[in-house]
Amino acid sequence: MGQPPKETSINSLRRVLELECNKRYSDKAVIGGLDKFLRNQEGKVLQGIDNRELLMSFNNLGLAKSNYSSWDVNKREQWIATILEWIGKVEEAREKKKLTTPALGRPPTVGKTRQIEKVSPELDSPITLIRGITPNTATKFAKLGVKTLYDLLYFLPRRYIDYSQRKAIAELEEGKEQTIIATIWQSKVVTLGNRQGTETIVGDETGNIRVVWFNQPYLAKNFRTNARIAISGIVSSFKGQRVFESPEWELIQTKELIHTARLVPIYPLTSGLYPRQVRKWTKEAVDSWAWQLVEFLPSEIKKRCQLLDLSQAITQAHYPDNHRVAEEARKRLAFDELFLLQLGLLARKQNWQEGQPGNAFNINQVLLKKFLSYLPFTLTHAQQRVLSEVLLDLKQPKAMSRLLQGEVGSGKTIIATLALLIAGDNGYQGALMAPTEVLAEQHFDNICNYLAKASTQPQPSLQPRIKYGDSNVRCYGGILSQPITIALLIGSLSESEKEELHNKIRQHKIDIVIGTHALIQEEVEFPKLGLAVIDEQQRFGVLQRSALRQKGFNPHMLVMTATPIPRTMALTIYGDLDLSIIDELPPGRAIAKTKWLEPQYRGKAYSFIHRQINKGKQAFIIYPLIEESEVVEAKAATTGYEWLSKEVFPSFKLGLLHGRMPAAEKEQVMRRFRNRELDILVSTSVVEVGIDVPNANVILIEGADRFGLSQLHQFRGRVGRDKEQGYCLLIPERSSPEAKERLELMEKIQDGFKLAEEDLKLRGPGEFFGTQQSGLPELKIASITNMQLLETARQEATSLFKNNPDAVKDRDSPLGEKLSRVWQGNIEWS
Repeated sequence: MGQPPKETSINSLRRVLELECNKRYSDKAVIGGLDKFLRNQEGKVLQGIDNRELLMSFNNLGLAKSNYSSWDVNKREQWIATILEWIGKVEEAREKKKLTTPALGRPPTVGKTRQIEKVSPELDSPITLIRGITPNTATKFAKLGVKTLYDLLYFLPRRYIDYSQRKAIAELEEGKEQTIIATIWQSKVVTLGNRQGTETIVGDETGNIRVVWFNQPYLAKNFRTNARIAISGIVSSFKGQRVFESPEWELIQTKELIHTARLVPIYPLTSGLYPRQVRKWTKEAVDSWAWQLVEFLPSEIKKRCQLLDLSQAITQAHYPDNHRVAEEARKRLAFDELFLLQLGLLARKQNWQEGQPGNAFNINQVLLKKFLSYLPFTLTHAQQRVLSEVLLDLKQPKAMSRLLQGEVGSGKTIIATLALLIAGDNGYQGALMAPTEVLAEQHFDNICNYLAKASTQPQPSLQPRIKYGDSNVRCYGGILSQPITIALLIGSLSESEKEELHNKIRQHKIDIVIGTHALIQEEVEFPKLGLAVIDEQQRFGVLQRSALRQKGFNPHMLVMTATPIPRTMALTIYGDLDLSIIDELPPGRAIAKTKWLEPQYRGKAYSFIHRQINKGKQAFIIYPLIEESEVVEAKAATTGYEWLSKEVFPSFKLGLLHGRMPAAEKEQVMRRFRNRELDILVSTSVVEVGIDVPNANVILIEGADRFGLSQLHQFRGRVGRDKEQGYCLLIPERSSPEAKERLELMEKIQDGFKLAEEDLKLRGPGEFFGTQQSGLPELKIASITNMQLLETARQEATSLFKNNPDAVKDRDSPLGEKLSRVWQGNIEWS
């Protein structure tokens, strides 16, 4: 019994229980249910606990005798909270033991905490200045992004429980959340069912009521007779008498109540952090340091937008006086996030466009008309509109910074090709960067095909050959005044091939370079880069995009994406870019027929795929995970690949693709599929973009309820790219009402932008808002779906930046300091 507790058992128990909380007590945290898991864990957790009180209270929990699966949600929630509280006590006991046991050969430190408390801390001081937050606890807070007092002030509740409805005991109603202030008459440890707990009788001038806490006998010692107590919770009935079961409680002292009798904040938690502790620490931080926050919003903006002062907003967001003030507080803090986001994006754009002059191109209309006349199709109205917007930018003496949105097959590549030709006609080089080798090769092939149709003298040069057997450098005449040379630069080229290409680029013997990340390697030097195009830009980080731009002297920049993003959100996330949208598909483009199937009809889907492959077609099968997980019940690509290969399609050739594979192996699998060496590609979401296989006409998506509508639409865009009909089959993991609603939208709606709007309503902005990749600050409170506040913040930021840019750029001003803090160095000031 003298051994230390096994960390793995305690941590395993805690992780599973916290996952069960996140799953709303649905008994789905582990396969087989919680009862089975707890029976297996009880002995492991008990091993090594040498604290008699903790041992007794654990025995009273009765993990091995639980009947969790038969309980209602309220009872499940109370029981799990009790176990988590016990785990917290175990960890507190360990911390005390560590702190009171001096290191060998050193005397224990005395009085240090008192000395620290007298220091007036700055907001950037570590949270360990708060009494009770040990270094170990600070490590747990760090997982939530909280390291300093400033972070803790901005560590806001997810929601509130309304315990503000105070009533007399005689007025209490069953089934409602209510609060009483009463006097303790009696408190004792009792047996409740087959376990020990605490029973307390409290009363006020209108009557008495029984209060019980299951599995928490240690609480009895906290409740002195005649002490005043606040009780908040739901009243139930037991044998005809009203009773509070495991409510929140708080002894009435001189301090303000924080757990009861008010709107009680519910904070995000992680392993080892518990609600009462976190509320106590955030309250201390708010009371002691919220007043130190410096107001950074100009007073006229606060007045015009009717916003609270910053310190008041922080205080009321944590511990609001009422619902109305809570909303006002969160409105102010949400406005701050959107306002600072827009200011930073405007600073980025100005720095790019005005920090140094751009290259104004002459637009050769004769060249454009001649080139378009050779193509076997006519530009759609949307393409013509977008081309005009791009050409207008290219004529300006400041660098273009434009986002081009358009669905798969909408014709973005031809716009990029025309822009690259204009750059070449002006004596500049152009570069197009794609996230994968396969996508770069596809662009190379497509652009070469366009140039070949318009060229009177196609001159493929005799250069080293790549894996498709095509030259990686080609030359076309009769388009510009001199032959135009296009090259493909990818990682799989040999070192000698790369070196030769590097030399040609350096000597300006290449006009257009298409490639992957290989374009931004140090060895690649453009003497005259005038236009940089980035495809599927969300796949690149902000530093990679910047690295390509820095290969030239402030070149024009065109970034493209096939991911439909609602216009308002695009204006927010990409506020440093002008926006163009190709919202029209070319005439005759086949629309993939979409059908969702109940899981039990999976066999019909397999039969359909079998028939299509026998007709000479290919298929995708998508899974939501790479490997099976004990916790998350989802189909896994690796398991599915093995089963499909052996049991379902043994006569066909299958390939496996997932994100953990080495890049070269992924490229090889995608090439084999494109070259028809594979019949079926089993994959995770890595095929969302970057592979064009016209012969593939079926895509089956397993666990379709786990993907967003926009992502499902991206998958659907992988098929139906040829003239023949494409098919998209969706099989959810569970046929819940929510899943059915979303998958029915996939059947009805083919417009990616409409689907994106629906996705935004159903799932929120998370899927679109990749802050790590974009280099944008995180939105913790604001919602991009709040159109009114978003537009107000945009207008105020634009007006301030236009009329008083110095106030924004002064890093020593409150606004400038706040902007620098929020953007964390991701703004370059001109």
